Amino acid sequence: MTRAALVIGAGPAGLMAAEAMADAGLAVTVAEAKPSPARKLLMAGKSGLNVTKAEAPADFIRHFDTDWLEPILAGFGPAEVQAFCESLGQPVFTGSSNRVFPVAMKGSPLLRAWLARLAGKGVALNLRWRWTGFDGAALRFDTPEGLQALQPDVTVLALGGASWSRLGSDAAWLPWLREKGVETTDFAPANMGFCMNWSPHMQRQFGQPVKGACLIAGTRRVRGEFVISERGLEGGGIYTISRDLRLGSALALDLFPDLSEGALRDRIAKLKPGESATNRLRKLGLDPAAVALVQELARPLPGDLVPLLKHLPVPHQGPRPLDEAISSAGGIARDSLTDDLELRALPGIFAAGEMLDWEAPTGGYLLTASWATGLHAGRAAARRALRQ
Repeated sequence: MTRAALVIGAGPAGLMAAEAMADAGLAVTVAEAKPSPARKLLMAGKSGLNVTKAEAPADFIRHFDTDWLEPILAGFGPAEVQAFCESLGQPVFTGSSNRVFPVAMKGSPLLRAWLARLAGKGVALNLRWRWTGFDGAALRFDTPEGLQALQPDVTVLALGGASWSRLGSDAAWLPWLREKGVETTDFAPANMGFCMNWSPHMQRQFGQPVKGACLIAGTRRVRGEFVISERGLEGGGIYTISRDLRLGSALALDLFPDLSEGALRDRIAKLKPGESATNRLRKLGLDPAAVALVQELARPLPGDLVPLLKHLPVPHQGPRPLDEAISSAGGIARDSLTDDLELRALPGIFAAGEMLDWEAPTGGYLLTASWATGLHAGRAAARRALRQ
């Protein structure tokens, strides 16, 4: 008798779990609340779908806030991600900072090929099927055909975290799992911008990048670009240290990370005396956005610019709201899961992706871990179903 498997959530983790179970011979149904699948994947791909980072496994895992993912990522890491994309007819290339992209750059060609492959394996995709909790041992859904209750042999939950709710990750599932005894941690924003109370003088800089700086968060120093926006500071450099800042580290900037204090002092000494502060900063090589930032954060400028330019304090007003974050921290606690990602309180139900309590920066880490946990949970669920 063919065993029935259910996946709730048609994002990267859910679709990967569905494929793993279909490959094992299970009859797989995917329930997706939205009118189309993988909306967050497609949104991420609008500016170029960064599928992974071409790093050695030991370097790759260091970017995560936990080490329990290490054996899961060992089974599906950067090399396997690239092979997966190639298997869908989507060749990849390694760009700057070892980030890996499909040659097509967008996520839609990869998703179309993947959905076609899943359909060929018999995976049924039910759209506008919103999970609304449990009905005894069954899972209850609000669907275009009315209320439905399913009781499959195994289930993989892949509903995402708590950011970008308009794309489907609204964490509505939290109370239902808590009621069943599943331990969860509260969600917090990750890979997010930080609020700044700008003066009117900064308006002309909105949308402008600051390049070549080193961002300092406590004892951590990271080279990266960021953007001055109407709402504050955003961009890759900020996202890389967002966890440190959320946990209380102060933010500062080294605007001349390639110069020692002595070398910077020598460069300043060669400037003509009596020039305006703006001209002095510009002649040192700072672009207009960086000049404006210095003047915004350090009025009036001190006579000795060196300490300021090497460690410019940035007094932000905290992270942007959770729903604006690229990803979220928190979710199903590790202690609530077996090594197979099965919920201890709900045998036969597994979880994957951003539902789980792990955090990583952008740059391909989020997507790789979502795929890896989906594959791990799907294979484990298939083993359980076939043992029954």
